[in-house]
Amino acid sequence: MSALILLDYASVLIFALTGALVASRQQLDIVGFAFLACLTAVGGGTLRDVLLDRNPVFWMGNPNYILIACAAALLVFVTAHLVESRYRWLLWLDSFALAVAVPAGVSAAMAMSQSPVIVVLMGMVTGCMGGLMRDVVVGEVPLVLKQGELYVSAAFAGALGGVVAARITDDLLLILGICAALTWALRAGSLAFGWRLPVYRARPPRV
Repeated sequence: MSALILLDYASVLIFALTGALVASRQQLDIVGFAFLACLTAVGGGTLRDVLLDRNPVFWMGNPNYILIACAAALLVFVTAHLVESRYRWLLWLDSFALAVAVPAGVSAAMAMSQSPVIVVLMGMVTGCMGGLMRDVVVGEVPLVLKQGELYVSAAFAGALGGVVAARITDDLLLILGICAALTWALRAGSLAFGWRLPVYRARPPRV
């Protein structure tokens, strides 16, 4: 099994769990759980494959991805009430999903010999778009847009780290490992230690 397939499986599973957790916070029914889990799980990878013109889209070529997402939704549906702080679980699971999805996007673009700019963008798209779709659908402020938090910037840094690593070594596992580690370290640092980027502050014009 290729590294890309493994990354896609892991990304789908963890992002599906986050989608189902959001569904639990919105008190949706089992169909709503499955819908949000699947949307979150395959949203970023779908957009990646469409932009890269990969045919078929990864989950259409292998429907097991959808089955995994639905199984994750069912698991959360019957166990979410046992979790004391579902939002905290959501944040940390989402950070792991991001750290898996960004390398998946990087790997997919590299496999098609795309330019470094496209490789970085595909890493960001794969990592960020599923969660963005999830949050928009339920009417929440997307995690990717929370003030100053390292999310899109973590995805960017991780994907860029993978591109730089590819210039130094041909070891794909090392390249993707660097990408994942850098992505997660920045996102986890934002959650655990409050790392932030400066945000724009409007100031009254001088008289």
